[in-house]
Amino acid sequence: MAPEFVQMELDLEIADRIIAAALQEDLAYGPDVTTRATVGPDERSIAVIRAREAGTIAGVELMTRVLAQVSTGDFRITPRVRDGARVEPGDVVLFIDALTRDLLTAEQTMLNLLTHMSGIATATAVWVDAVAGSGARIRDSRSTLPGLRMLQKYSVRVGGGFNHRLGLGDRAMVKVHHAAAVGGLVPALRAVRAKAPQKWCEVDVHNLEQLDEVLREHPEEIKLESFELWQTQTAVQRRNALSVNTMLESGGRLSLTEAVDLANCGVDFIAVEALTRSVTALDLVLEIHS
Repeated sequence: MAPEFVQMELDLEIADRIIAAALQEDLAYGPDVTTRATVGPDERSIAVIRAREAGTIAGVELMTRVLAQVSTGDFRITPRVRDGARVEPGDVVLFIDALTRDLLTAEQTMLNLLTHMSGIATATAVWVDAVAGSGARIRDSRSTLPGLRMLQKYSVRVGGGFNHRLGLGDRAMVKVHHAAAVGGLVPALRAVRAKAPQKWCEVDVHNLEQLDEVLREHPEEIKLESFELWQTQTAVQRRNALSVNTMLESGGRLSLTEAVDLANCGVDFIAVEALTRSVTALDLVLEIHS
């Protein structure tokens, strides 16, 4: 199966390391001094996490894992929705029954992760809905926040999108810098095929002349970098005539309207860096009821 269609599950080992690092930021200077001064060690609370705006939820499973890392007693988290669910303002995402000290210690880390991941899933779902019916898939990039890549890319999948490269070694991507090192895109592509013939290879082109050169090599994929609409239409026609099995991805700083137009040209993927680089957190709140 081509790497574009492999949708990996959430890596819980990586998730636990991210959670531990996030909690350490809060606890590096000692325990929650305010909570220790005002809340008894045996006090318990019932709380909910509730949506304050419409969106798509991602990260529910991590909430139990956050609380588990700080827990000094038993607790129970009861989800009301699963990852991928679409919520409206007022909807309850999950219930929490825990020691109050543990809950207050974990609160911000829980919300930081859940709102961030849900923001990515929500944004992705908007783009996916916009191109529905075109045959094009929405895909992310490596423009991720340091340390959070796996959670961010998981959230894209929850929103209905697809992942591009997870790192530098899972697939090859020939760019202008590689071309400059060996005298052109075609020599760079051939060099990659000689060194790593088993790898899926994508070539980044910036004009139709480069496209024609690369199509003759029949790569697995070509990225159309900042192509205008008429150029994209022409690129699809040339791909269909010269290398029908080569996939095309449209990329650049696209607006949603531009992406819809490009998707309807017949490209296979729309690359949206903003899904992970410029995400707005979904507005969720933790409410303690008792």
